Amino acid sequence: MRAWLVIVLVVLVTLVGIPLQWLSVALRLPTRRTLPVLYHRTILALVGVRVRVIGKPAPTRPLLILANHASWLDIPVLGSRLPLCFVAKSEVAAWPGIGLLAKLQRTIFVDRSSRTATGRVAGEMAARMNDGDPVVLFAEGTSSDGNRVLPFRSALVGAARQSLGEEAGAAAIQPLAIAYVGLSGLPLGRAGRPRLAWYGDMDLAPHLMEVLRRGGIEVELRFGETLAAGGRKAATQEAERAVRTLLAQALTGRPR
Repeated sequence: MRAWLVIVLVVLVTLVGIPLQWLSVALRLPTRRTLPVLYHRTILALVGVRVRVIGKPAPTRPLLILANHASWLDIPVLGSRLPLCFVAKSEVAAWPGIGLLAKLQRTIFVDRSSRTATGRVAGEMAARMNDGDPVVLFAEGTSSDGNRVLPFRSALVGAARQSLGEEAGAAAIQPLAIAYVGLSGLPLGRAGRPRLAWYGDMDLAPHLMEVLRRGGIEVELRFGETLAAGGRKAATQEAERAVRTLLAQALTGRPR
């Protein structure tokens, strides 16, 4: 019963928000950045997700945020904190409903099967960052079970920074860990965390219904310090190490 009530409320909020955001994007109004933040905060409140933030997004621009990825919940969780753009696989654009919302969020889509896609996507990322929008890249290239960080991929990191050009300066890189730490008022252990994660070949609909049925989800975002400029691989590896450390601290409750 709870899940269906949440779905009805989410649909109503979405139907109100879609034309407003479409108009904002079409006319390049300032609300194209602020409306998604308000929308995501409303969705989290309806679903029953509480977000705790440790650290803060860097004020530096251009800014590239490299994060781990565990669930579809990562999108509203991050989107509720600040205006930003995501990089997602091209298949998402064709998903019913979700694809439209991703486009209105001004998501950058990448076709991983195309060898020529990296340059185009990097150019789009650079354009967004030059325009003042932080870009979030889930650098693992897929989602995990929420207990670990998979190896980061460096191709888009280097290409995006290069596309900014020497005059604009390389984008600052900020590591970010997303940790699912509690459920229904109880700490989430290693065995329970995969229940909130959406990874592998899991179907979206059953997982979505299970999350909506539960509610009471606690998420922790840990922002690291921006990293010094460096080569593509070195910067990516440093960001990966930082995210691993931040995630371990969040999951064990240790201070930064």
